[in-house]
Amino acid sequence: MIRLFNHYLSLRVLVLTLVEALVLFQSLVVGFEIWTIGRALPSPITQAVLFALVMLLMMTALGLYEAYDESFRVTLQRIVVAYGLTLVTLSVVFYVFPGTYVERGVFAVASVFALAGEILVRLFFFRVTAAGLPRRRVLVLGNGVEAEQVIRFLNEGSRGRTIQYAGLYPVVPEKDANGKTRTINHDHLLRTIRDLNVGEIVIAVREQRGGVLPLRQLLDAKLRGIQVIDLATFYERELGMLYIDHIKASWLIFGEGFSQGLLRDVVKRVFDLFFGLLLLIVSLPVQLLAVIAILLDSGMPILYRQERVGQGGRIFTIVKFRTMIDDAEKDGTPRWAQQGDARITRVGRFLRFTRVDELPQLFNVLRGDMSFVGPRPERPFFVRHLLEDIPFYDLRHSVKPGITGWSQVRYPYGASVGDSMQKLQYDLYYVKNHSLFLDLLILVDTVQVVLLGKGAR
Repeated sequence: MIRLFNHYLSLRVLVLTLVEALVLFQSLVVGFEIWTIGRALPSPITQAVLFALVMLLMMTALGLYEAYDESFRVTLQRIVVAYGLTLVTLSVVFYVFPGTYVERGVFAVASVFALAGEILVRLFFFRVTAAGLPRRRVLVLGNGVEAEQVIRFLNEGSRGRTIQYAGLYPVVPEKDANGKTRTINHDHLLRTIRDLNVGEIVIAVREQRGGVLPLRQLLDAKLRGIQVIDLATFYERELGMLYIDHIKASWLIFGEGFSQGLLRDVVKRVFDLFFGLLLLIVSLPVQLLAVIAILLDSGMPILYRQERVGQGGRIFTIVKFRTMIDDAEKDGTPRWAQQGDARITRVGRFLRFTRVDELPQLFNVLRGDMSFVGPRPERPFFVRHLLEDIPFYDLRHSVKPGITGWSQVRYPYGASVGDSMQKLQYDLYYVKNHSLFLDLLILVDTVQVVLLGKGAR
């Protein structure tokens, strides 16, 4: 993993993306040179960049940078679908901006090179080298539940990672079979690191005070180039979440992130206005069809208004297309939406599956109640209870809520206190590391969620 613009990215995925971008770019250039041979025409640099960018976005939206263990046949199908979506998208771009037009013959030749290049790259990364990049060996320092969780994580689903489990180094005295306390000589730590070829140490200890940790040896290891990280940082890097069980107020205060400022607010507001207006214009036909469908299916009202908690705990009214029967909460008691909820109408089920019901929230974004990207706003009734049950829950209100967010693209639909805790761990990661770069990544992942129907209820 590497840290780029406050966000952790897989080095393997980053290298793969750069290689495929080069292949796609060069495919269009070569296709143009072959098709226009004998004619002195300038190379289509802009068109090649556009082609590579759109293709990469479509591949990301279809999950081609997340699925490592799927069959090659499924990967090939995803690549073909991504290419088809790229052609459709570029056709619209060519119509709106005629200056970017590329001849069909050029695309025909470029298609051969692009698809062949993608297949060869994927075969190399996932079939020949298996890992693609050398793995860093991780030593778990600790014992108990915390150490067991890290070891289980390192051993399960390790195919797509660039780290691997090297061994366990206990730091708390244990008893042998006779009940006698073993004395651990921490002078052996550096020798263990050398013998196991360790490149990283994870401190898997809940309580680090009282002389539990071999601080001198850990400092020596760090000075020798060995990375030493705590549990909270490890899970933040590997899972894109802040594990509530392993974070403390001091870690949040003195660690990196959680930065707010005028520049960030201005950039995010410009971002919201641009994408909000763009999507509002593009989605108007879809919203009109949704209005007609709701009228025909269950009549009025078309829109559904509900109070939600926004930035700083401020209450605002959210607007969505109505997807439930009109008296869904006639007893006045708020309830979570469940899988297969009988209160959802036929049209409402489709609107939820496609996320079309969320489109009216664009007016909340333009008005400033919400952002395009941020933690999903919850109802005041649920927030009051969640504040009592979940530590650090109020931190998610330090930024504007969003139509989509990090927890929406990383975790299925939440409908319980347990789900809210899991989602909060992703929301805290966003609050800590939010940036324009992360917002753009979330938007691309949101396309994948919509296309594949993840998490809809």
